[in-house]
Amino acid sequence: MDERTWERVRDVVASIPPGKVLGYGDVARHAGIRSARLVGRILAEDGADLPWHRVLRSDGTVAEQLRHHQLERLRAEGVLADGARVDMARHRWSPAP
Repeated sequence: MDERTWERVRDVVASIPPGKVLGYGDVARHAGIRSARLVGRILAEDGADLPWHRVLRSDGTVAEQLRHHQLERLRAEGVLADGARVDMARHRWSPAP
């Protein structure tokens, strides 16, 4: 994977405002790549300085191993979950084209 792809993914995640979320596939689409899994890999390897907690599965759920911490950070931003699921229709960010 080239460095530009890595940086595009990081830029999209960094631009998600507090109180909003995107799915991994949304991030991939906005970064101009095809793989939502690649977004997850980039965040796992190089996302500690990013608002990684604002990136969810497409159905609004979070990774089980991050569940408590991720939901806590989202709640602090006003993103409330119903159990472990965030209402993507309500909280999904729509960046300007």
